[in-house]
Amino acid sequence: MNLAKRASAEFLGTAWLVLGGCGSAVLAAAFPALGIGFAGVALAFGLTVVTMAYAIGHISGCHLNPAVTIGLWAGGRIPTGDILPYVVAQVAGAIFGAGLLYLIASGKAGFDVHAGFASNGYGAHSPGGYELTAALTCEIVLTAFFLLVILGSTDKRAPAGFAGLAIGLSLTLIHLISIPVTNTSVNPARSTGPALFAGGWALDQLWLFWVAPIIGALIAGAVYRWLGNDD
Repeated sequence: MNLAKRASAEFLGTAWLVLGGCGSAVLAAAFPALGIGFAGVALAFGLTVVTMAYAIGHISGCHLNPAVTIGLWAGGRIPTGDILPYVVAQVAGAIFGAGLLYLIASGKAGFDVHAGFASNGYGAHSPGGYELTAALTCEIVLTAFFLLVILGSTDKRAPAGFAGLAIGLSLTLIHLISIPVTNTSVNPARSTGPALFAGGWALDQLWLFWVAPIIGALIAGAVYRWLGNDD
């Protein structure tokens, strides 16, 4: 599959992740009486990955996340030349998905995008009040385990056909753990889209949600190269 089509698939898939995952947080998490809460938001993020894994996995690999792309590169799965086009497409898709969500959410009286718009944060902007060190640790560790699941479940020696479920369930579990800590990123593109609309503190703290997931992804790539080596 040519690179333009693969990048286009990443754009659409990441837009779906932001619209579905962040949309569930913005529109449905605290909906009066019938709100889906943290568990519902966690499931929504997992479902976006599962659905796209089977929709575009055979086209682009369904990364939907710069950290995943970098982790797969570190694990020896993709060439260096794919990194920049994939990351650009993912960030653009996240911005597009956030834009669609903004158009929908702003249709309700009293909507305030500056209240957060499902942005990731720490300190005063952490849902549970967790400080910088906790947030940094959480994002590095959970991204590393996420990449280990991805690398392991997509290994040619793993059972065929189940990678999408393993990866989607892993992302659900990650959200169940870390929504109270950072609102869960493990994905720089997912963090960037909402932050651009929320502005202010969300942009000020965005650096962590690029740095930490990439560190975690690089660690996982190196670890899996060692674990997966038959020698």
